[in-house]
Amino acid sequence: MELVCSVQEYAWGKVGSSSQVARLAVEACPPFTPVEETPYAELWMGAHPNGPARLASSGDLLSEHISASPSCLGEATAQAFGPNLPFLFKVLSVGKALSIQAHPDKAHAEALHRERPSVYKDANHKPELAIALTEFEGLCGFRPLEEIQGFLASVPELAALLGPVAPALASAPPSEYRGHLRAAFQALMEAGEEDVAKHLAELHSRLSSSSDPMALLLKRLYSQYPGDRGCFVIYFLNVLRLSPGESMFLGPNVPHAYLQGDCVECMANSDNVVRAGLTPKLIDTPTLVAMLDYTCCPADSRKFPGSPHPSQPGCVQFHPPVPDFAVASHLMDGDYQLPPRSSASILLVTEGRGGREGGGPLAPGTVLFLPAGEELKVTAEASDPIVAYQAYCNL
Repeated sequence: MELVCSVQEYAWGKVGSSSQVARLAVEACPPFTPVEETPYAELWMGAHPNGPARLASSGDLLSEHISASPSCLGEATAQAFGPNLPFLFKVLSVGKALSIQAHPDKAHAEALHRERPSVYKDANHKPELAIALTEFEGLCGFRPLEEIQGFLASVPELAALLGPVAPALASAPPSEYRGHLRAAFQALMEAGEEDVAKHLAELHSRLSSSSDPMALLLKRLYSQYPGDRGCFVIYFLNVLRLSPGESMFLGPNVPHAYLQGDCVECMANSDNVVRAGLTPKLIDTPTLVAMLDYTCCPADSRKFPGSPHPSQPGCVQFHPPVPDFAVASHLMDGDYQLPPRSSASILLVTEGRGGREGGGPLAPGTVLFLPAGEELKVTAEASDPIVAYQAYCNL
């Protein structure tokens, strides 16, 4: 079943035809014509009420179709999640940094929703998997301790802003660093705005002629969010760069921020976000500081490798440690049989052209909903192999 999906325009999105979201929305969201000055940030493919997909054939909401025919989800999915699609599938086009943030685990999400339903509007967790479509850059998890300690020595503006907790973290042994790291991160998050702006301006001025990669990143973030304490967070968190096809998984309590590039993203069907900086939105510092995972690890350890499908050449599967979702990438050259899934799935074509047995043409932006057990045979044009991504339940 072909879907008509939703586009979200946020200030951090890439503008006009530079956005992969806009390129794919021409097919995924008819009638759609990109406007060059407009930031197109996200393409939503799913049943979330803030951006619901509809069946192209009837105009019915996908959520209504699932409620009327819950067997399409597959028996295990329906038993685990009820008559609801448990994941939200997206494309993101990031033109400037998103907020530094983390997502609560399921029990914490339930508590936050119960205590502050106007801020945390659902009771679900929000693990996320991002697979790069273009060169992609983000912050993910705390850096190795020795790197953070090195920055405390080489970035005096950071050490001055943190005050007395800086030397404690700078001398912390590897076996006892977490408490000191939390105290330092809390000091950054709670520092007065005038102090943050003063030290950040001094740092920006000192780095004005530097071409060091960290200096270039600091200056880029400063140009996007001048005076924002989030600019200092690059000295705490790993800078992770993904090439097309590489991915990262963001479990609960892991601090992260997308910086630039395009990706497909799959997540649990939730909108729970606790923010720390690089944003005009609500920042909930006490909740964030208390919930974060303060484990230090190398940047490359945050990458989440896929594994080849055991019997389908051209298929790579990304199975994160959550039941809500998984994603497979497909490279379809000539005739191709999608492996049937035990759950409902959503398929997005990102490159190439062809056709499907018993259906219409396939092109970049075609989005299909496949009921559980559905087989799909595809024929790609000889000169234009199809690249597609498929989200499904991980049970």
